Amino acid sequence: MSTNQVPHHGGAETARVWFITGTSSGLGRAIAENALAHGDLVVATARNVETLAPLTAIAPDRVTPLRLDVTDSEQIAHAVQDAITWHGHIDVLVNNAGHGFLGAAEETPDDELRALMDVHLHGPVALTKAVLPHMRARRTGAIVQMSSMGGQVVWPGFSAYCAAKYALEGWSEGLAAEVADFGIKVLVPEPGAFRTAFAGSALRFGAPIPDYQDVMEPVRKFAREMDGTQSGDPAKAAEAIRVALDAPRTPLRLVLGNDAADAIGARLDAVRAELTEWEPVGRATEIEN
Repeated sequence: MSTNQVPHHGGAETARVWFITGTSSGLGRAIAENALAHGDLVVATARNVETLAPLTAIAPDRVTPLRLDVTDSEQIAHAVQDAITWHGHIDVLVNNAGHGFLGAAEETPDDELRALMDVHLHGPVALTKAVLPHMRARRTGAIVQMSSMGGQVVWPGFSAYCAAKYALEGWSEGLAAEVADFGIKVLVPEPGAFRTAFAGSALRFGAPIPDYQDVMEPVRKFAREMDGTQSGDPAKAAEAIRVALDAPRTPLRLVLGNDAADAIGARLDAVRAELTEWEPVGRATEIEN
């Protein structure tokens, strides 16, 4: 990763401009509030711009609310251009908008899988591509791709959601290597369970298939009971993201929360163990000279 810093806040001349999707609540809202607390400027977006009123009220002169559906390429182009016209540049793009879905792979309708890919992969890709020419021209910037511990770990019922996050992480890892020489950082936060609305009324469920009852019902029960009890603090996550962006060597991935660190660590151990066990079989497939 490049060691170029995104310009620090500290005054009108050095305040960063953040373009953040999904800022009406949750982690997006927390990241926006953190930016404002440090004197920065925020272009806050949501599908329903009225939900941004409480955020705008915090600092009306430093928040630009925009209506944006991240699955609409025309809206994306206009929103990015408007932000650059108003502020001159975008220092940090945060692709945060998204939603959850719970259902076995066979219980997941095709249109639901496509919707997850649209909002978690294609939307961030389109926004990143819209912002990159401006960041390349300035030879500085940061792109924050909000993933999840589900970007590395998969549980029953979350195959579709995790597929979207896996795809985002793979695309972002390639992107990071491509733009490092331009002074552009790519950061992929991987939050665990944070006190947001992810598991609340916005969580979508697939229609149950009886054969999956035994494996799926405990997952559904866990998801319903999790809402409002998550241990992760969105404000602390936002500060951790800022610390990582300001570090001389920004990490590609930033694991957030004890549950995420435990789950990802266990998965990496399991992957290494499986690789070691089956390595001789895999290596024996080479053509013999």
